[in-house]
Amino acid sequence: MPKIATFVAALVLAAGTAVAAEPAVSPTHAIAMHGEPKYGPDFKHFAYVNPDAPKGGEVRLHAIGTFDSLNPFIVKGQPPAGAALPFETLLTSSADEAFTEYGLVAESVEMPEDRSWVAFTLRPEARFHDGSPITVDDVVWSLETLKAKGQPFYRLYYGSVRKAEQVGERKVRFTFDGDGENRELPLIVGQMPILPKKYWENRAFDQTTLEPPMGSGPYRVAAFEPGRHIVYERVRDYWGRDLPVNRGLYNFDRVRYDYYRDTTVALEAFKAGQYDFRLENESKKWATGYEFPAVRQGQVRKERIDNDRPTGMQAYAFNTRRPLFQDPLVRQALAYAFDFEWTNQSLFHGQYTRTSSFFSNSELASEGLPSPAELRLLEPLRDRVPPEVFTKQYEPPSSDGSGNIRGNLRTAMDLLRRAGWTVKDGRLVDAQGRPFAFEILLNQPTWERITLPFTKNLARLGITASVRTVDSAQYKNRVDSFDFDMVVDVWGQSLSPGNEQRSFWGSAAADQPGGRNTVGIKNPAVDALIEAVIAAPDRDDLIARTRALDRVLLWNHYVIPQWHIGYDRVAYWNKFGRPDVVPMQGFQFFAWWIEPQSQAVKPAQRQTGLVPAAMAQEYPQQPTTPGGGAPTPAPITPMTPPPEAHKADPYETAPAGEVVPTPAAESPGVSWWTWIGAALAVVVLLAVRYMRQRR
Repeated sequence: MPKIATFVAALVLAAGTAVAAEPAVSPTHAIAMHGEPKYGPDFKHFAYVNPDAPKGGEVRLHAIGTFDSLNPFIVKGQPPAGAALPFETLLTSSADEAFTEYGLVAESVEMPEDRSWVAFTLRPEARFHDGSPITVDDVVWSLETLKAKGQPFYRLYYGSVRKAEQVGERKVRFTFDGDGENRELPLIVGQMPILPKKYWENRAFDQTTLEPPMGSGPYRVAAFEPGRHIVYERVRDYWGRDLPVNRGLYNFDRVRYDYYRDTTVALEAFKAGQYDFRLENESKKWATGYEFPAVRQGQVRKERIDNDRPTGMQAYAFNTRRPLFQDPLVRQALAYAFDFEWTNQSLFHGQYTRTSSFFSNSELASEGLPSPAELRLLEPLRDRVPPEVFTKQYEPPSSDGSGNIRGNLRTAMDLLRRAGWTVKDGRLVDAQGRPFAFEILLNQPTWERITLPFTKNLARLGITASVRTVDSAQYKNRVDSFDFDMVVDVWGQSLSPGNEQRSFWGSAAADQPGGRNTVGIKNPAVDALIEAVIAAPDRDDLIARTRALDRVLLWNHYVIPQWHIGYDRVAYWNKFGRPDVVPMQGFQFFAWWIEPQSQAVKPAQRQTGLVPAAMAQEYPQQPTTPGGGAPTPAPITPMTPPPEAHKADPYETAPAGEVVPTPAAESPGVSWWTWIGAALAVVVLLAVRYMRQRR
């Protein structure tokens, strides 16, 4: 008996210890990365929506490129624009906070002070489109499948999730690895798309498909023709339509994306009334392409909408897996051959600002010399980071804009000589006599006008830089397999960077096909700073740690920074209503609505452009998808950009609900499609004139 008593006492003591180690936590409606959520548990709707917005109508959008698969979660295939619309997540973000998430599929969240785990209680009303309930089993299966068979991003993003398990009829608990503090994990788990296990049981998840996957979101695929168009219809009995996070959103009955091969033809199609809304990302088009009758008559509105979101980094990206680009001196030298000031004045109408940070247009961008808080992180890494990190503020090479960059080229040649390169018979060669030659891979002809002047400057250094433009499918395959020397890449950022930085710059991601570490960075100092950012305990520390990471990335010269813009350029046919409030993350297109009276305007009344409708439809093309939450039509970017911008859903080609778009990619220029379009337009006009004369 004494032994039994002792054993029972030990059990009681152990139970008491367990309770003490893991105190009870209370369910909450939302979680913030730092601080408290802006909206309380009884909030009715977000401040940047019209809760009484009318529902109805069809909105027509455009995309550039093509699509050949409706499975947006895997490496294979090219998903369509709008790929996030049919799917829901456990939580959803607000667009007027740095990083706060509110219950969506989950009605409540529980987590301890140290955030070592998180539990979600699912809403009983949450359902897939076939009417079946969303269960804990679906949530656990989604995590395991996305990590095992999804895009490489998922393995890194959710890599610290040790397990997911059912702990109640509608409650699922995620337990995290204990190696280092990671306050972000509960929020990024909340972003996970929830997929139906039963639907995928007899289907190959890791293969492309043109069968619309089942989702649970506000829209479902209604019709499509691969590479030409896709139509989403609003789910009439959508289970989440009256939730506070959705009130005032998803007001269109139908959302159609038409595909075009060429951006110039796409603009002409807009003028002809073939689609309704355009987010312009080409400065030349913005400056000169909107002088047509519908604008002057007020039928089309052209507006600049300011925002306060980070623009991240858009740049010429080196593939450091190539021996040619493994020397930082070489990478630094080539940056002196890119003349941004001339490019901005001559090609961009002075609309852009030079990017000098991986976290541009935000408080996270490094400035001046390192602060004491930054130095506490950088000093232990002093022997593994460039010395300039401690002594200089990074500024990309600049010029006077005249086109004469002789001084910059002299600096470049000095750096190349230090790296062991010499000029022989007008060619730059290494010690073995091998010439300096590489290829710049593009996926849009309009990028050639920007890149060819860069190659001419490189030629003055004795460097042969060829430009190759390929179709979007070949481009994606080559980038996914790291079969390139240099590309234009975009890394969108959020106001709360975290786990996604591992996939951008982490050593573990450098050799993962289809991953986001395009440059191939394998740097222990960068890895250490990424982990420091992830573990930041508060906002001030996050800012200091992000700036330290920024400095090390910049001074390693992994990219040649390009440009960014701090506002959105939009044009739209005057059929929309929109909320008065624009949140910090920028305008939310899916908070707009179609004014009922505008339905009386017939498409034929809007044919003011020169491109016939049939011609405009001949150019299918590449997706630029809005994200989850409250998506916005994305800018056309030079490649499929990261979805990770501001914790976006990783299968998107543009950022998600918080709407942190990738930097405005510039792709002006005239392609041969343009000349064909112009020639056809002239033929049509002459034919019309001839017929009138005959009458």
